[in-house]
Amino acid sequence: MRFDVEIRDGEARRALAELRRRGEDLAPAMRSVGELILNSARARFDSETAPDGSPWAPLAPRTVARKKRNAGKILTERGFLRGTLAVGRANADGVEVGSPLVYAATHQFGRGPIPARPFLGLSAEDERDVRDEIADFVEDAWK
Repeated sequence: MRFDVEIRDGEARRALAELRRRGEDLAPAMRSVGELILNSARARFDSETAPDGSPWAPLAPRTVARKKRNAGKILTERGFLRGTLAVGRANADGVEVGSPLVYAATHQFGRGPIPARPFLGLSAEDERDVRDEIADFVEDAWK
């Protein structure tokens, strides 16, 4: 009796090569992660909440009185801060998301009488979405 076995591993080799290539260049996945974070940060201007779900500190009465537009909206007068949020550099090690406006850090971390109103950061849902995005990126190598 004789058995002939032929191993056709071309597809597996192709998938492994693609997986290795993707592992060496995570920049595309990091760009996608940056977009997720960006969208989440923009949504915080609508919900007026920090990444942990806590509400932003309310506006001081004198701030409300002086605002000519959007008097009841926190961190929104003309929408410049929200409008400048963008995805910056993305490489295999990570991605930058932020605003070039000097006062962005003041609102994110607080300073003097201005309380912190964090709009950047990862919520628990964001963390799940980031994991899913990276898993999808890796899984696509097998398709």
